[in-house]
Amino acid sequence: MMRKGIPLSLTVLVIALDQATKAWIVSSIPEGTVAYRFFGDFLWICHVRNDAVAFSLGSGLSDAVKIVAFIILPLILMVLIVAAIFSDRILGKITQFQRWCLAGIAGGGIGNLIDRIFRSFRVVDWISTNNYGWFGMERFPTYNIADAAIVISVILLVVSILLGEIRKNAKQEN
Repeated sequence: MMRKGIPLSLTVLVIALDQATKAWIVSSIPEGTVAYRFFGDFLWICHVRNDAVAFSLGSGLSDAVKIVAFIILPLILMVLIVAAIFSDRILGKITQFQRWCLAGIAGGGIGNLIDRIFRSFRVVDWISTNNYGWFGMERFPTYNIADAAIVISVILLVVSILLGEIRKNAKQEN
């Protein structure tokens, strides 16, 4: 049981890094400004707020709907993810690596939930990268450590699941 819970150290680390960087941004960069540029125009360190979810989806929703959609439902999801880290009954048998992926998702989710709860639904975003016109965007939507942890963890989890299925199918064929 204790071994299953070790990945929660990643959850704590992601939350701590996310909140520390957001506190630094809030205290040192005025909202709506770019403070630093690196590698030409590739990376900006700036201060923006997002009152919705990814790509500003849902920004026009009422506060009541935001409470349900952006706080209550994600909070339930975070509880289920943390429970899944400990339990084989929730998701079936998952690998230790997949538990680490879930822990990264939980850390990012909780990091952004903290902002939504304590910053009036406004998540602090501060990393802006040049997208060079890919997907019709000059700049990728601004993000933070929590967002990066979620995206990277989801990608790794999906790859892990797909590779596991490939291996399982290869064993069945032999």
